Amino acid sequence: TLLPTLIQTKMVNEGKSLSEALLSANAEGRLTVGVYECAKIMNEDPDSVSFCLLATDDFECDIALQIHFTLIQAFCFDNDISIVRVNDLNALNALVGPKGQLEDTHCVLITVRICSYLTFKCKTLEKLHLFCEESRSYNEWVPEITLPER
Repeated sequence: TLLPTLIQTKMVNEGKSLSEALLSANAEGRLTVGVYECAKIMNEDPDSVSFCLLATDDFECDIALQIHFTLIQAFCFDNDISIVRVNDLNALNALVGPKGQLEDTHCVLITVRICSYLTFKCKTLEKLHLFCEESRSYNEWVPEITLPER
């Protein structure tokens, strides 16, 4: 019973890293936001995708969205793309959406750029990749991360 508690604590800690990675990628123009926009990038250039986020609110049960999520998850697994679930659509929208506008943030991709993996931004993403890998070793295929309050 200690293992789930450890994973939950790690999810909260990884929320800060995810926020930093999103803000950095957004500032550098490396974010793709929206289910259809993300699907287009995955189809055209899957090697450019480094990280995938799927976001829902607990009360949301749109069957079409769930089908899209299933297909996106399968694509990510097949292409070794790290994927996480975020449980707060509004918090994600606040991080990546235009100020004062609601955006389709159900799916967000962080794309890669040519960089030295010694930079902070790449280290943050590497930390998230390791978290995903560790979660998979506990059979948590799409771990959930809680974004910190802003």
